[in-house]
Amino acid sequence: MLAQNFDAILFDAGGIFVLPDPTVLGPLLAYHGGDPAISVHIRAHYAAMAAKSAAGVTERDWQPYNEAYVRSVGVPEEEVSLATTVLEQTRNAYTWRWPIPESLIAIEGLRSMGMPMGVVSNASGQIAEVLARSGVCQQGDGAYTPMRVIIDSHLVGVAKPDPHIFDFALAYFDGIERSRIAYIGDSVTMDIGGARAAGLYPILLDPYDDWPNADFHRLQSLEELLG
Repeated sequence: MLAQNFDAILFDAGGIFVLPDPTVLGPLLAYHGGDPAISVHIRAHYAAMAAKSAAGVTERDWQPYNEAYVRSVGVPEEEVSLATTVLEQTRNAYTWRWPIPESLIAIEGLRSMGMPMGVVSNASGQIAEVLARSGVCQQGDGAYTPMRVIIDSHLVGVAKPDPHIFDFALAYFDGIERSRIAYIGDSVTMDIGGARAAGLYPILLDPYDDWPNADFHRLQSLEELLG
């Protein structure tokens, strides 16, 4: 999947640029028997997102995610219920801050190619600040990779999978056909569903092949966009 197949690319933020911080969640769940290794927690996020989509729950229901996450890091079954509660109380909007190294390389490469880019995220009003503080990107010129726009669902009042959230971003991509704009996310329910409904080209970041029979395109890493 090469970037030159598209005229612009929009990205989700969580799971695409940043993850729930494994340096916070690792020690937290180690208390309940989980493996604190960063690699284990990276894998746990995508397993948990797959479980959330498979359950077909709304954006606000993170119970399937939390249960799958604690099981993925190896919390023993007798501790799963309590560990799930602890994770729910700890994993908040501001812990989605650990930058994915491969994604930083990819968006800087895309910037050097002149690719128009933006962010559309279900968030809590904080995502632009977090992306800048984590060294990922900002809207417009700045210290990191520039984005044309960063849309936060809390601030615009519309959340994925409602396709209308993309309208706020597409105003910054005048003259580009929707079908020529890719949207890359990590949720089948929220991101693939929302992008399809908006007429964009949906792509799932699926590093661990959790969706082998998918009827949409998948990437193991954003670096694949660079060919």
